[in-house]
Amino acid sequence: MKKGCVFAVVVVVVGVVSGSIIPKAEAVSCNPVELSPCLGAITSSSPPSTTCCQKVREQRPCLCGYLKNPSLRQYFNSPGSRRVASSCGVPFPTC
Repeated sequence: MKKGCVFAVVVVVVGVVSGSIIPKAEAVSCNPVELSPCLGAITSSSPPSTTCCQKVREQRPCLCGYLKNPSLRQYFNSPGSRRVASSCGVPFPTC
């Protein structure tokens, strides 16, 4: 093996071990206000925006919590919310 190849392999291994090459998972902040870009799509028949779908994917780990919250349940268990989740490719949770 040439010196350059050995150096490249060492850099990759060190990067993987230290976590600098593989991104670390960020913790999700469960905040239903983050889904405000979806309000129009939930309350009408308009398709969800790219931003809405991105937020739905980010908030996916929080959806069961929203569904279990008596103050939020009616909004998150609505047909519009189910349609938006489906349009964004996010399976509606069964909690």
